[in-house]
Amino acid sequence: MKILFLTLGFLSVGLGIIGIILPVLPTTPLFLLGTVMFSKSSDRINEKFTSSRLYQRFLQDFIENKTMTRKRKWTLLISVDIILLIVFLSLDNNYLKTILIVLFLVKHWYFAKYIKVL
Repeated sequence: MKILFLTLGFLSVGLGIIGIILPVLPTTPLFLLGTVMFSKSSDRINEKFTSSRLYQRFLQDFIENKTMTRKRKWTLLISVDIILLIVFLSLDNNYLKTILIVLFLVKHWYFAKYIKVL
């Protein structure tokens, strides 16, 4: 199972690197997925990641309690909306535009319903 997580981690990071060049692939979520996969592949990597200041400052409340500060929640929503809008405006493919609209709606629904404000 650890080999599967390690393989998925490398695949996610590889696709994230390709996403730097191609605006259709979402770089940041792929890097985050790679981080999760790498942390599941090794207890040592997971412990190092969860004890980092970055994790404790930005992710710990969200991971453990599904909560965020109001400012962090709106900053995240608006910054991702701007990125989605830029990608949406740069696409000519209506199928991909539809997927982005659905992604936008699902993201806002999820944050409204499941992410509580501290």
